[in-house]
Amino acid sequence: MTASERETQPAGDPTYGAPAAVALRSRAGVLLIATTVLASMVGFIDAYMVNVAIPAIGRDLGTGVSGLQWVVTGYLVAVAALLLLAGALADHFGWRRILGTGLVVMLVGSLCCAVAANSAGLIAARVLQGAGGALVVPSSLALLNGTLRPADRARGIGVWAGLSTLGTTLGPFGGGWLVDHGSWRYVFLLNLPLILAALWVLRGVPEADRPRRALSVDVPGGLLAVLGLGGVVYALTAGPESGWGDATVLFAGGVGAACLVALVPVEQRRRAPMLRTALFRIRQFVAINAATVLFYGALSAAGYLVVLQCQLQLGYSATAAGAALIPESAVFLIVSPFAGGLVARLGVRRPMGIGILVVACGFVWLSAVQPGDSYARAILPGALLWGLGIGLTVAPLTAGVLAAVDDADLGEASAVNDAASRVGGVVLIALVPALLGTDGSGGLDQSLARGYRTAMLVMAGLSAAAALLTFVFVARGRPPATPLPAMPRVHGCAVPYPSGTTRRTS
Repeated sequence: MTASERETQPAGDPTYGAPAAVALRSRAGVLLIATTVLASMVGFIDAYMVNVAIPAIGRDLGTGVSGLQWVVTGYLVAVAALLLLAGALADHFGWRRILGTGLVVMLVGSLCCAVAANSAGLIAARVLQGAGGALVVPSSLALLNGTLRPADRARGIGVWAGLSTLGTTLGPFGGGWLVDHGSWRYVFLLNLPLILAALWVLRGVPEADRPRRALSVDVPGGLLAVLGLGGVVYALTAGPESGWGDATVLFAGGVGAACLVALVPVEQRRRAPMLRTALFRIRQFVAINAATVLFYGALSAAGYLVVLQCQLQLGYSATAAGAALIPESAVFLIVSPFAGGLVARLGVRRPMGIGILVVACGFVWLSAVQPGDSYARAILPGALLWGLGIGLTVAPLTAGVLAAVDDADLGEASAVNDAASRVGGVVLIALVPALLGTDGSGGLDQSLARGYRTAMLVMAGLSAAAALLTFVFVARGRPPATPLPAMPRVHGCAVPYPSGTTRRTS
């Protein structure tokens, strides 16, 4: 830490952590923001950029609705199932080291996707990408929040969220252009420069000086999570096409549900669990994660539905479909940095709840999109509401869930919250065929004609439910102090509040 950085830290303030904490406006702070922004862009591209390529992949590889669903959900299942284990690895080996490892795995997975010869190979490569994403997601945000000074954390999260939107703004347009003028395979190469840049910048980011957790490689918990999510998602994806009474669907769904039910008691009995259930004694933590499942699930499915509707019903090219939601990303880019400041003045509940309701209104507007509608009337207003809503929501949601735990638990807390968002996304995207009324008798275009509006209204309803959870259960101001038993901590995770002071959460 430089002398100027030390001068900005109040002497004797117990909320300020170890000497490794850096200021947002320092060289290390800039490199930290750059690294986490690049890593977030890579995660977005791998998770959702494939949406613009789905029709082209279906035509080129002769893949049906179920196979195309797995191209999207294969990545999401792997990320969601492995996030908690990855969070434990990050808390033991160090956030910086695990972030670099995850970026390398994503690089290899992307290359495998680009050269896949058939749908099975593509799905397998997507799962490999997801394994890398599981390492990147919790370590990236934990590195940001745990390395910055406590006074800079909320604002740093806002800056990170806003700049990360550059990938969401330009990525879909670039991906669509590559599909139209080259091949869908090039979409999977879009992130290669970002990964290499992230690895280069990461060299200048210090590893935070913090207590390390004992290594917890929870094989039973990891297997139950993978089998549980995989089985349930398979059943939801294959059910509409094969029939809900199909033996394979019933078996996969039953095994998946049983594994998920068994996960909690198994984790409670283990001495070093993948998921410490004590975290779920914190009301703020539980409430925000429950809202995250609903809200991020709705966001993922709605983005998938709108892109498909633009291409298959409105006749947009892949480039135009990728550009359709650019206004949403642009508004998010403008609003999100200010949302970090709102957390300091208003707390978490109001900006988060209002933002989710604004997104729900955007979904209602977009549900009316039909062939023959103009972009300016049918899509643009909904996209603007969408961007405004998530701009208000992301920073307070992220700051609130991380402020509820201690620094030593940031990796696991980040992993749990990201797992909640990924589980919501993978389950809701897996439900898309059922919501569209897919019965195996036609393609995605006929299913969209039947059920697009209903599916979008369901996403609006789920968002409204997430807002209700926020207003009812999230604390009005700061999260209450709730120490975790038998796990002593050195530093609390704090965010600034109107008085200009900070308080420990534990």
